[in-house]
Amino acid sequence: MTTTAVKTGTLYGIGVGPGDPELITVKAFRLMKECPVIAYPKKRMGGKSYALEIVELYINTAEKEMLGLVFPMTKVQETLDREWSRTVAQCWEHLKEGRDIAFVTEGDPNLYSTFIHMARLVQELHPEVPVISVPGISSVLGAAARLGLPLADGDEQVAIVPARNDRQAMKKALEDHDAVVFIKVAKVLDLIIDLLEEMELADKASVVMKVTSSDELIWRNVRELKGQELEYLTLMAVKK
Repeated sequence: MTTTAVKTGTLYGIGVGPGDPELITVKAFRLMKECPVIAYPKKRMGGKSYALEIVELYINTAEKEMLGLVFPMTKVQETLDREWSRTVAQCWEHLKEGRDIAFVTEGDPNLYSTFIHMARLVQELHPEVPVISVPGISSVLGAAARLGLPLADGDEQVAIVPARNDRQAMKKALEDHDAVVFIKVAKVLDLIIDLLEEMELADKASVVMKVTSSDELIWRNVRELKGQELEYLTLMAVKK
């Protein structure tokens, strides 16, 4: 007697945009409706992620298996390996039974997203699982729209740079590109503002926190942010 192998479910990485619930694609909406399992980043200390708040507007969560996944915020490799293995195992419990998972993520799943590592690890441990990503609007493009800022035209070059405490690297990014979007800028805000002052670019910069969401804040005079503490979801756009 022969047995037929059970087809695994598909893992979808679905970008749901930077915060405004209307900034999702028709495909994202359809897959959220169709997938029996919705996976989402879960905060350790309570509170909902943007992704979950958006999902709840479009689906009846009581009709879905809601899979909250906690992602490790550490650089300790042993902890990272253990927690990521646990996260993938949670997903595999559903995938091996043939259930599709819609993993919803803020912005785009292939741009500085937790889905990148998730997809890589699933493919490594369970290569039989189809992994498909559905693009979403990133915070970078959301900010450009909210600021009325054309990021690049013609032969202009734009860079997306994770802001870090490396003055020379940040300076080179500004020197080499017509526009630079610094993401995760809050932790080094003073350094970047000092650099902009030095390069006479402070008047070319704007800062946006929680872009397109109901909690969005915009500063067009970045000098007033010296010494301020802003939230993690903050970016700065500089256009020469």
